[in-house]
Amino acid sequence: DAPSSVGGFPGLFLNQLPPACFTRDNRHVLLTTQWGSVGRVVRVSVADGTLRPLHVTVRGGTGAAFREPADATSRGSQALLCLTGDGGALVSESAPHRPDAVAYLPPAQLLADDGGASGALSVDASALPAFRPVAASSCAPNGDLPDFSYRVLSLDPTHVEGATDDPVESILLLPTGDGGDPGAEAPGKPPLLVVPHGGPHSCHPTAYIPSYAYLCAAGYAVLFVNYRGSTGFGQAPLECLAGRIGVVDVADVVAATEAVRASGDVDAARVGICGGSHGGFLAGHLAGRYPHLYKVAAMRNPVTNIASMVTATDIPDWCYVESFGSGYHGWETSRGPTREELDAMWRASPIAHIDGVVAPTLIALGLQDRRVPPSQGMEYYYALRSQGVPTKLLTYEHDNHAIDRVASEADHWINCKKWFDEHL
Repeated sequence: DAPSSVGGFPGLFLNQLPPACFTRDNRHVLLTTQWGSVGRVVRVSVADGTLRPLHVTVRGGTGAAFREPADATSRGSQALLCLTGDGGALVSESAPHRPDAVAYLPPAQLLADDGGASGALSVDASALPAFRPVAASSCAPNGDLPDFSYRVLSLDPTHVEGATDDPVESILLLPTGDGGDPGAEAPGKPPLLVVPHGGPHSCHPTAYIPSYAYLCAAGYAVLFVNYRGSTGFGQAPLECLAGRIGVVDVADVVAATEAVRASGDVDAARVGICGGSHGGFLAGHLAGRYPHLYKVAAMRNPVTNIASMVTATDIPDWCYVESFGSGYHGWETSRGPTREELDAMWRASPIAHIDGVVAPTLIALGLQDRRVPPSQGMEYYYALRSQGVPTKLLTYEHDNHAIDRVASEADHWINCKKWFDEHL
């Protein structure tokens, strides 16, 4: 179910428990969970399951990421790193405009009891020294990071039959206006890059992501959209996307885009779309169905044609569940798709709308990707070329789905920036 109130406990959303997660007295389990768009450290009672989020206040040091935000719309994400030998814990916090800072939480704070049965437990941690980067270059000088602001937005979604109507959160990053150069003349309103996450059942947290901080510092506003189906917002919103991909998620991304365009914070005429995996799936849908809105696209290992992916991927179950719903796939048997299933998968895919694409499109592929085979992006690339759409293909021979080898990741994001600079 969805949380009983806005900001209420949405359920636990984590991949696994930490290797060592029990407090020194063995009365509580510590873990990190997604709570809306914010990552939070929580303490769970072994005896009765009572859960309390830890509100960590860091004392001392210069950890800017730990500064108390002026309001709840700009709260960073915290995470449990590990427990220490003396029974304490190391925690980290970052925000979209600040890299991770680390703090030590002593055992007494982890075991504290303020007499409250529920609600956040306020605890104090000591900041550890912050270090500057170990290397610098003309692209990444060894100095202060460019500053930009961010806030969490909430909007009521477009009603879709069978889906929940819970609020949808987005995170808007806004540049300072100097494009990373304090001496530059202040330009007009920044262009907007809309970034739906992959998964689709994951979440963009209020945390530092170097690639998007790079784009924002270069003068682009960035909008992360946690559409319905994202983790951290309750079970019902999570499950309502299955069987409705290309409908619910598309509606939420468009609504979030239009809300930011109407805010006056960005140049409403210069909007691009950028995403990987399911985010690339949405980039294809949006470029094909809303060509008047999204003027440029960058896709990374995108799902473009579920019908041709289902027999080539290492997760064929994903193709069935997301196309037809969570109760559709038979886990005990394996079979090829029927003609009717292939038709439905094709209709749910970006390839069904490729005739509408006019936006210059950059496609990046990891050639070792078994999750979303490179043939997905290749198919889309050649189709766009045959239509005369400006397009460019980047291939990374030794990378898989993430394209996260150091040289590959840097090359990819530098090319993304150049593509946006050229076409937006």
